[in-house]
Amino acid sequence: MIDVTDETFEQDVLERSKQVPVVVDLWAPWCGPCRTLGPIIEKVVDATEGKVDLVKVNVDDNPRVAATFQVQSIPAVYAIKDGKVIDGFIGALPEKGVAEFVDRLAPPETEADRLVAAGDEESLRKVLEDEPDHEGAVIGLAELLADRGDGDEALKLLARIPETAETRRVAAKARLGDEAEAASSDGEVESKLDDLLERVKDDEAARQEFVDLLEVLGPDDPRTSHYRKALTAKLY
Repeated sequence: MIDVTDETFEQDVLERSKQVPVVVDLWAPWCGPCRTLGPIIEKVVDATEGKVDLVKVNVDDNPRVAATFQVQSIPAVYAIKDGKVIDGFIGALPEKGVAEFVDRLAPPETEADRLVAAGDEESLRKVLEDEPDHEGAVIGLAELLADRGDGDEALKLLARIPETAETRRVAAKARLGDEAEAASSDGEVESKLDDLLERVKDDEAARQEFVDLLEVLGPDDPRTSHYRKALTAKLY
């Protein structure tokens, strides 16, 4: 739990909510129900073990945050996810009500979740027997298959679920095969990319390999941005 101010609200709440749901407890020192509710929320959120964050905002000291939520009475509690309000309540709920509110933000771990967390092939395949399009199991198993060279099976698995940045990365590993590992460690990857760049306009296979190498390098590698711009310039 942290205290948030007008100045830190964007970073500590809006940005943080892109990673985990954030519960915002709007309160004031003079508010008796706030003092009753506060410890209950802290207890319930702590029990999620990091699946939900809690922040507290003193509305007397932080009028901009209070205005953002159009606060008319306190305690007022809101849940933020991906920068948007997704749930909330006004007044001091009993612990059961608070627990139900928080549970909606962080559903209890299922058997499938536990098997996916185990990460071994047997566990992942067991999940997919019951839930063929379970995103975590599909991506986890596809990556295992890609790492051991079963690229075709990995790509078939990934076709079950919608494309995301993570599925693109694993699909790139599956198509590249042994080159995927080299891309992340081989100092010659720039030479490979330079060679492919000369052929991307007219050679679809070269273009796919070029893009796959960038997916494996990842968005944080400065070479990715440089070569994506080079690809755009080459194609258009």
